[in-house]
Amino acid sequence: MMESVISLSAFKSDASRLLRKIGEGSESLVLTQNGKARAVVEDYDVHRRRQEALLFLKLMVQGETDVQRGKLTAQEKVFSTVRDRLASDQVENG
Repeated sequence: MMESVISLSAFKSDASRLLRKIGEGSESLVLTQNGKARAVVEDYDVHRRRQEALLFLKLMVQGETDVQRGKLTAQEKVFSTVRDRLASDQVENG
């Protein structure tokens, strides 16, 4: 992912064009205020995919930690519990 650095005032004066440019590619903008980085502007879909990827990584780390600590559940028990919950939800909503 590429980044461009631009001042907040420059962004405000050309926001529509810059937002279109961001939407067309994978570039993000680092906005500065008083010479310091203050915010990042990026395409919403890129942001959403990144957040989903981070969540997935967190779940993987949590799973690895559970394995290392011996906190395991048999696969059949997990699926059985999920089936029971789904059946219960169908009865309640149905």
